[in-house]
Amino acid sequence: MNNSSNLKINSEELYNQARKIIPGGVSRNTVFHKPYPHYAGSAKGCYVTDLEGVQRIDFANNMASLIHGHAHPAIVEGVTKQIQNGTAYTLATEAEVRLAQLLCDRTPNFEKIRFTNSGTEAVMAMIKASRAFTGKPKIAKAEGAYHGTYDFAEVSQTASPEEWGDINKPNSVPLAKGTPQGVLNDVIIFPYNDIERTLAILDQQADQIACVLIDPVPHRVGMVPGAKDFIEAIYQWTRKNNALMVFDEVITYRVNYSGAQESYPVKPDLTALGKIMGGGFPVGAFTGRTDIMKVLDPSEKKLLFPHSGTFSANPVTMTAGRIAMELFDKKAVLELNALTQQAIAQIQEAIKIADVPVSVTGAGSMFRVHLKATPPNTYREAYQTKEVKALLNEMLDYLFYEENLMMINTLACMFSTALTQKEIDILSNAFLNMFKRFKPQIEKIQ
Repeated sequence: MNNSSNLKINSEELYNQARKIIPGGVSRNTVFHKPYPHYAGSAKGCYVTDLEGVQRIDFANNMASLIHGHAHPAIVEGVTKQIQNGTAYTLATEAEVRLAQLLCDRTPNFEKIRFTNSGTEAVMAMIKASRAFTGKPKIAKAEGAYHGTYDFAEVSQTASPEEWGDINKPNSVPLAKGTPQGVLNDVIIFPYNDIERTLAILDQQADQIACVLIDPVPHRVGMVPGAKDFIEAIYQWTRKNNALMVFDEVITYRVNYSGAQESYPVKPDLTALGKIMGGGFPVGAFTGRTDIMKVLDPSEKKLLFPHSGTFSANPVTMTAGRIAMELFDKKAVLELNALTQQAIAQIQEAIKIADVPVSVTGAGSMFRVHLKATPPNTYREAYQTKEVKALLNEMLDYLFYEENLMMINTLACMFSTALTQKEIDILSNAFLNMFKRFKPQIEKIQ
């Protein structure tokens, strides 16, 4: 394909080429769409233009990773300057140290930090560090919670009524075909925000659990924040049983200046990060107590957890991440959260005007719309049937094609600082139009 054909090709033609060389024509299923996915041409701020020249407002922000929208001038300038000096070396860089210091200063219980290339890698390394520190093999995680694509972390991510079992002892359900039984045996599943059941489940294998993995605002569980008494109960259980409480804040670090953990009186022993802290580039990190992170220290006499990565802490990502996080200061966090609350209020007003059984959940600068009158509190309440998913896809297509809006495929929004009240008004009006149009179908699935 030459440059001249590149200028003329459209999304359908490009997809037909992609299908011949890429499984399904895409490298990540989140962008798959029938009859074909649309391809980006350019993007600036909160607007994305596809190859057909259609401009859309971006409320997805590359699955929550672009906290300042697209092509922020300060990030572009910093990255361009760094690229001219090289993109990666078999040497450490000052850029790594500067971002590490910024993050550790930002969140007090981040005592030591290591960088990776994705949130999946960060969660994986955090789990492995927990095993190395405690000497125990098993982990516990919430039913329905998404923690990336590591075998152990993805168990019961999409559990269905046919397979999820008794709520008092949920089954460990594989995501990918071929997941070894040994993996399933080493992952204990508990119902989120259910203290009594969770503690009873954890007690059954207390001597085997290295860590309890928590997303403080789990998107797929329903995007409902963890209750303070639930988080505190987990924390106290881990103190009592020589285990670690670890947070996955890959998405939720945007919730407050110091992450969602800022909302809780007790703090995790380790935290996985990603998304916004890369400034639009692939990134991950895991961080926490000095004594735990020591398992990674190559200067120790006995190295318990060898850890490297060819592109980990590369200076391009570190530079972009530092600039992005400097810009996302306390004032920016408060302003973006306030704008998000305004958007939620306007959408709730649209729900009232259209008189539809719909609810909204969320925290900080993210929210999710549910096609039910009462917001869910658990994964099983948030679970979507085939009929609900089909209607949801119709509604997402309506927003994409008719209203020119980009959303996350759960009907969720992850805001960026590039958004203004102008875009919020467009969003809430689009939701009102959508609710009116799909009201009969929404009422039918209740």
